[in-house]
Amino acid sequence: MNELTQRLTVDQPVVVGGPDPSLGELERRLNEIGHVFIKFTETRGGTDLGIRVDRPACDDSAADFSDGTGTVHIEGTVTLNHDPVRCIATIDLATLKGSGHLMLVEQAEVEVAAAAE
Repeated sequence: MNELTQRLTVDQPVVVGGPDPSLGELERRLNEIGHVFIKFTETRGGTDLGIRVDRPACDDSAADFSDGTGTVHIEGTVTLNHDPVRCIATIDLATLKGSGHLMLVEQAEVEVAAAAE
């Protein structure tokens, strides 16, 4: 396992990442595109990962996107430095900050998610 991947297997501060880290963009990416950006802020320069959303594993029942309140639980897969991983994060909609970590998975799980796009 890559050293960066190993460091991110422990709960870390995260923020909504990507080119437009906004509440509206998070909602659109989560519900329409199926691909969100989660940025781990405690690495040199931050590590911004594009996550293929595993919609059944996500939970937005405590989220109110129209008011920008509550939290959303996001899970999805990505390959980081040749390591297939699942990103697990909880984001506070008021601040677009939260906590998250990576979990090593089988390459097949990442490939299945990619094929479903």
